[in-house]
Amino acid sequence: METGNVTSITEIFLLGFVYDLALEIVLFLVFLFVYIVTVLGNALIIVLIGIDSRLHSPMYFFLSNLSFIEILMTTCVVPKMLANLLSKRKSISLAGCFAQSYFYFFMGSTEFILFAAMSFDRYMAICYPLRYPTLMTGTVCVKLVIGSWIGGFLSVFLSTVLKVRLPYCGPNVINHYFCDSAPLLHLACTDISLIELIDFVGSLLLLLGSLSFTATSYVYIITTILKIPSAQGRKKAFATCASHFTVVSMGYGISIFVYVRPSQADTMGMNKALAVFSGILTPLLNPFIFSLRNEQMKEAFRDILSRIASKIKDG
Repeated sequence: METGNVTSITEIFLLGFVYDLALEIVLFLVFLFVYIVTVLGNALIIVLIGIDSRLHSPMYFFLSNLSFIEILMTTCVVPKMLANLLSKRKSISLAGCFAQSYFYFFMGSTEFILFAAMSFDRYMAICYPLRYPTLMTGTVCVKLVIGSWIGGFLSVFLSTVLKVRLPYCGPNVINHYFCDSAPLLHLACTDISLIELIDFVGSLLLLLGSLSFTATSYVYIITTILKIPSAQGRKKAFATCASHFTVVSMGYGISIFVYVRPSQADTMGMNKALAVFSGILTPLLNPFIFSLRNEQMKEAFRDILSRIASKIKDG
């Protein structure tokens, strides 16, 4: 489509990872396996929390929402990437590219706000254990989750609207496996400094703001735990926070390095590698981190396996 002397692109080609067919088939099988395990693992967490009354607490309510976000965020990217690995024409429509970018960062932003809500929950549980049941009611938890989703939606909405309105005249090639924000923005044939600044400020406020809240919560948590007289009590208290702290550290560390910079044009290759870890491998690891470190989750999983085995045996 042409407007004056400017040709607007309608399709974008994603370079992905490699150009060798045999290696692309290997990567397809690896990422397909990772995607299946990610979806099943996170779905299992949601099901266990839903059916086991021992897991009907604020901490597990937040965890089930985190698993739901992980499924959606991975699904925004991986199926299209898998299709492109087996296709000679590794392309996506411009509208599809904007949609993929928006929903990926919508999910990611929601996740970071949810991290802050989860740290607040741990703070209340450890620092105010007697008042915790009356303070962290079901209504409060639902409001925190809804607030996380609304915050995630709004955090990327303005930037996306501004990007959609820009003229895009090529080249219509992105050196990435999905429509990441920075490489997509650099396809615009106009000055993008203002939008880059908005993206930078937005990322800074979201990531560092939620990180500051999370870090402050953990300072109070650790201070309170260290005051517990018994070693067994301290160990039990630390165990309730270890999984969340591990996931938060991975998520914030990579995302701050990748996205909290004024311009990302010079490090697209590194961003692509880190995006695989944060957007594909981290959602895969989260179910294992939460389940292997959590006795209640392991007990719930063993119970459901026992029920299934009993039904098979009786049937």
